[in-house]
Amino acid sequence: MFNSFRQAMAWLHTWFGLVLGFVLMAAFFFGALSVFDREIDRWAIPATRIEAQPMPSFEKVLRPAFERMQPTKDAIEAMRPRVNGPMPTHFEKVASWSAYTTHRDPVLALYAGYQVPNAKDPEELIWAYTTIDPRDGSVLPDDHLKIGSGFFFPLHYGLTLDWKNLGIWIVGFSALVMLAALISGVVMHRKIFREFFTFRPGKARLRSVLDLHNLTGVVALPFHFFFALTGLLIFAGTYYFPVGHTQLHDLHDLHERMEAQETGLPHQRAGVAAGLASVDAMVAQAQQRWQANDKAGDVGFLVLQHVGDANGYVSVYRAGTDRIALVGDGIHFKSSDGKLIREDPAATPVARMAEFLTGLHLQHFRHWLLRWLYVFGGLAGAVCIATGFIFFVEKRKRQHALQGSQGARIVDALAVTTVTGMVLATLGILIANRLLPEALPGRGDWERYAFWAVWALALVHAGVRGAPVARGLANPAWREQTWAIAVMAVAAVALNWITTGDHLLRTLARGYWPVAGIDLFLLGSACVAMIAARKLGQRAHAKQAAHRENAHA
Repeated sequence: MFNSFRQAMAWLHTWFGLVLGFVLMAAFFFGALSVFDREIDRWAIPATRIEAQPMPSFEKVLRPAFERMQPTKDAIEAMRPRVNGPMPTHFEKVASWSAYTTHRDPVLALYAGYQVPNAKDPEELIWAYTTIDPRDGSVLPDDHLKIGSGFFFPLHYGLTLDWKNLGIWIVGFSALVMLAALISGVVMHRKIFREFFTFRPGKARLRSVLDLHNLTGVVALPFHFFFALTGLLIFAGTYYFPVGHTQLHDLHDLHERMEAQETGLPHQRAGVAAGLASVDAMVAQAQQRWQANDKAGDVGFLVLQHVGDANGYVSVYRAGTDRIALVGDGIHFKSSDGKLIREDPAATPVARMAEFLTGLHLQHFRHWLLRWLYVFGGLAGAVCIATGFIFFVEKRKRQHALQGSQGARIVDALAVTTVTGMVLATLGILIANRLLPEALPGRGDWERYAFWAVWALALVHAGVRGAPVARGLANPAWREQTWAIAVMAVAAVALNWITTGDHLLRTLARGYWPVAGIDLFLLGSACVAMIAARKLGQRAHAKQAAHRENAHA
């Protein structure tokens, strides 16, 4: 079938890249946006446009907020089939309370897990979630979508296909194939070092597109390989190979019991009621212990297990602002009297490697330059895939036109939808966010609908306008959607100014970069889109003129 190994690798690279490139494009693009997901959240929810806050007092802020929490009606209905008998109207037995924040979070996420009477699986909990202002504990509306962390980030790793974790499996398979495509790409390009410095925009379109494809692939090759690999590793034990929770379920339970004996952290409730000592004092003691070891004392994660029970304990975890590893340095106290139970020992080499790889992928550390490098790496991956689509279509559309085939037209329409259509959908949700009334019930759902509706319209537009591709010409949808990107990006910035008063001069004067940065990025995107649209227009006019001359000749 193939005359050489290199030809086999070229076939693998081309067809695997084409079939799964649509998924990988979304993973790269929304992964790049997720680097600044908290900043996008602030842009989308003006009530959160405050400075990032540390973990607040438990006694003054957190405990009253936790005691007000209860599962939503939707959570209760989802749990009902897994309970023998009626569901309670109020959940009393608290299994856990937890609060999570980062150095970029102005608001605080709270989680509460409750035991359910007569549950078919006694260990299954029903969960409640809320977001509060850490300054006073006031609750923020739950139907306001956190577009960055609550929508773009899940799109990056799961495509928001939650049924049976289908999206996570699709992205995982695509990442696995991407590793093969990267290796095959290296085999194909024997002069890979030269391609690091080669880009000829003045050459024929096919040559310049291939140069850009090679350049963006080679420049960010370590980034692409590393993040595909670490993404697979992060989900491997949880979703892809959950051995401990399935095949070895009994052994998993035995391990938890033995771990509870060794660490002193009880796995189950004692069934004896007990009070709760000062959690603030426990947090202060944990910070003193960190400082004694020359570690930053910011608290990132606070967990109370078996609340109100004699086996209850409090775990205080250090925030990951000063290190790459995501979690660690936990200190645990007995909740009834505040006595120290355990200070986590230094991790094993294997555990340190796992924490390092996870932290490097999820980048919760404080390093703005490296964060921007992540953005450029993700966007380079998106450009690499986009130029791969264009090269595939450009190389085949004249041949398909002579054969009367519609294959190039179909691929081109899908490519337009995946590249410019994805950007339009992203701008569409931002514009909807600024246009929808604040008090609209289910506001977050309407924002999601706007995203998918714009993306669907982009697909229809690309298909309808793709007729010239079947004749060997360019699809005008590329140029038209690129102009739409420029207009919508400027519109999003203008709507932010009109609806909140936070125009660029104001946010820059205040040094409030989370909102100013998003606006500047949108305006920069509009400039790039305008330049690209003009170039596409000039090239289209030149081709039309050449086509007319050939027809007259």
